[in-house]
Amino acid sequence: MAIAIVRKNGGSNGSGQHREGRRVKVGVIGCGYWGPQLVRNLRDMPNVHLTAVADAKAERLEFVRHHHRDIKTYSSHTALLETDVEAVVIATPIHTHHKIAMEALAAGKHILVEKPLAASVAEAWELINFARLQGKQVMVGHTFLYNPAVQELRRLVKDGELGRIYYVDAARLNLGLFQRRANVIWDLAPHDVSILMYVMGATPIAVSARGSACVQDDVHDVAYLELLFESGVSAHVHVSWLDPAKVRRITVVGDRQMAVYNDVSLTEKIRIYDTGVESPITNSFGEFQLSYRHGAVRIPYITWQEPLRLECEHFVECVRTGIEPRTDGMQGLAVVSVLEAATDSLQHGGRRVGIDLPTLAVAAPGAELARLTPAQLGLPTAS
Repeated sequence: MAIAIVRKNGGSNGSGQHREGRRVKVGVIGCGYWGPQLVRNLRDMPNVHLTAVADAKAERLEFVRHHHRDIKTYSSHTALLETDVEAVVIATPIHTHHKIAMEALAAGKHILVEKPLAASVAEAWELINFARLQGKQVMVGHTFLYNPAVQELRRLVKDGELGRIYYVDAARLNLGLFQRRANVIWDLAPHDVSILMYVMGATPIAVSARGSACVQDDVHDVAYLELLFESGVSAHVHVSWLDPAKVRRITVVGDRQMAVYNDVSLTEKIRIYDTGVESPITNSFGEFQLSYRHGAVRIPYITWQEPLRLECEHFVECVRTGIEPRTDGMQGLAVVSVLEAATDSLQHGGRRVGIDLPTLAVAAPGAELARLTPAQLGLPTAS
């Protein structure tokens, strides 16, 4: 499907009140596993006034009050939405994203939703369309796209330094955190799916998935995904809550060089290997042979900045200026479409499931798709 792309170069978000240096009032909804990290970063940003945090659990609010006495706390997100915050960051369980985000948009707030954007393609589309009608920003917390090492990996592929890409392999493994209302694909795979689409500059056209439910009978805690791109490149993703070692690794294999991005490493985030296999030759005896190349290993210097801080800064800048987020709603929709198709495959013996979304949705981060109806995109509407 050919979809026209239009890019916003800036402008107002509709309020006409944005000024350089103005502090943006922000609230955080959800202060469990990831919320405290968001609070820490937003609290320290000079152009942000973090005024409110909401969570249903009293001990989490007590933690906020103990460490940040000037932040107001609320036991209900609806109470926070009644305040004068301009933007909210939603860091609640996946199944609550759609409801809370819709209520925040209805209250006139810009939203940053932690990954994934929603629990279905229909919910994601409804959020995007409603935000457009409200004139508000929708950004998704695909934090790794703000990681300097991932940006370098994208550059290596885009500039052709690795050559023609043969395949990509990703692994995201650890022991826990087990969930009841979301399987390991919806919990961990959004990171790798978003990275792969960003690095490859395209959305997959199909996905297949297999896995195991080892600890809880009805929740898969180990899964293997295969993403197929239109170029013919395949990417394999292994995600697990049930592994003794923490692994965060992506390997990109090209015909010139190979690169390994290891997020667990403190000093060597990317290693580039001048290693490969040359075209087959036939020797004087008529035997088939391959020529192997074992060259140097290069470790590029990467100026490190905390990705979450960069993400929060970008969100606030988008709210202030009206520019489109790098990880906007359409990018979030593309990731959810892969997760939904992978779940379909998982439930049907690993069959390959097509992904019917515009391939340019992620090819140009910061761009937005021409405003089309769900029917025009071939998407269902949320019930």
